[in-house]
Amino acid sequence: MGAKLKVAGWLAVGAVAGALTTMQLQATARNGVSQLPLEELQQMAAVFGMIKTDYVEPVDEKKLIGDAIGGMVSGLDPHSQYFDKKSFKEFREATTGRFVGIGIEMGMEDGLVKVVSPIEGSPAFRAGLKSGDLITKIDDTMVKGLTVDQAVKKMRGDPQTKVMLTVFRKSESRSFPVTIVREEIRTQSVRSKVIEPGYAWLRVSQFQDRTVEDFARKLEEIYKAEPNLKGLVLDLRNDPGGLLEGAVAISAAFLPADAVVVSTNGQIADSKQTFKASPSDYLRRGGSDPLRRLPEALKKVPLIVLVNEGSASASEIVAGALQDHKRAVLMGAQTFGKGSVQTVRQLSPDTALKITTARYYTPSGASIQAKGIVPDVMIDETAEGNLFAALRTREADLEKHLQSGQGAEQKDEAREKARDEARKKLEEEAIKRAAAPAKPPVEFGSAEDFQLAQALNRLKGKPVLVSKTAVERKPETDTVN
Repeated sequence: MGAKLKVAGWLAVGAVAGALTTMQLQATARNGVSQLPLEELQQMAAVFGMIKTDYVEPVDEKKLIGDAIGGMVSGLDPHSQYFDKKSFKEFREATTGRFVGIGIEMGMEDGLVKVVSPIEGSPAFRAGLKSGDLITKIDDTMVKGLTVDQAVKKMRGDPQTKVMLTVFRKSESRSFPVTIVREEIRTQSVRSKVIEPGYAWLRVSQFQDRTVEDFARKLEEIYKAEPNLKGLVLDLRNDPGGLLEGAVAISAAFLPADAVVVSTNGQIADSKQTFKASPSDYLRRGGSDPLRRLPEALKKVPLIVLVNEGSASASEIVAGALQDHKRAVLMGAQTFGKGSVQTVRQLSPDTALKITTARYYTPSGASIQAKGIVPDVMIDETAEGNLFAALRTREADLEKHLQSGQGAEQKDEAREKARDEARKKLEEEAIKRAAAPAKPPVEFGSAEDFQLAQALNRLKGKPVLVSKTAVERKPETDTVN
């Protein structure tokens, strides 16, 4: 069906180090230019000339024009963006899930880089880095005081170059240096495990180029270990999105071939499409179907989908399709609410424009833009409640966010108040603990994962501890000023 639209996601803290989450559609620029506003363009040219001649110091012309384009695009919505040479390179790395570095999934703890997990087979894995290790120094730079992005940039570099890390291993109460040779890394967007006989967990952390192939391979491994699978938990928590074709494929793994997964609509003809759970709608031209090897039993296995405020874009497409077709029970928290499609048009070999071209709709015709998907069962993050939910940003919190087109959603004043109160409470608790480190979020899929435990209870027909505080965020009606 020609070029396929691909959905942009949202940057989630704790994702693979340095990975952006916007995905691209290869497309050529549209022919023809609409009538230009000559008077305004003359003003722009005049401003450009004044800056060139009158500014206190010389200004690079290319940078000036790039900044002008960036400002024009940034005024549209939070997801449209102008890519200069540097940001376009980073974007393409995220699209493929490949980058040059040491190969760790990372977070920050007490201002230090924490190794969440070394990527299997990576230089960090071979060097013996372990989950929980803290990186205190990168070459000659102390990590304390660096932002996540700054730390990531220092660990990345050219292939076959060396970086020396100073690592503190809490379990052994010692620090030690390790020199690692950088190489190209392919991030793992799918993880899985059999939790107990008959029940499995499969997590998709992002929709990248190889996500569908990895998804199919992990399911094959699950069925090899558990041929009579009684229940599956599909974990989409904190999945910021990615390729639309990946979302359609993963939905198709659980749905009949003629089931509608998602539809899109915008100004250009390519944006007016309906995608079904059919290979013709998710396969790339000339590609083979990685889902063909999956057992037919997958279409009927009891299914729970875990979502939260960080589930956005392509992951919301999967959740919405499975919920609308009553194929799965959604559990967790209301999702991020990014219901728009971005197209990337290359302007030069090194620059591009990412622009919002369509809204997308669930099979029932609902737009989730600035609202999100409401789970069938609301579940808190932990047995003690939602410790971090009020602080998370959603689509409706972003400045200049696109409206749903089905009744505009404004900023939720009650949620703003709850966020301020939660922030103050955390600050007060930090002072009481004399700046002791806060309890980190539980690792998804671990024995301490409260929401996963509730999902398993649901699959087994056991009681579920439903949230007593979480409520659906209602859209507000349009107002006329």
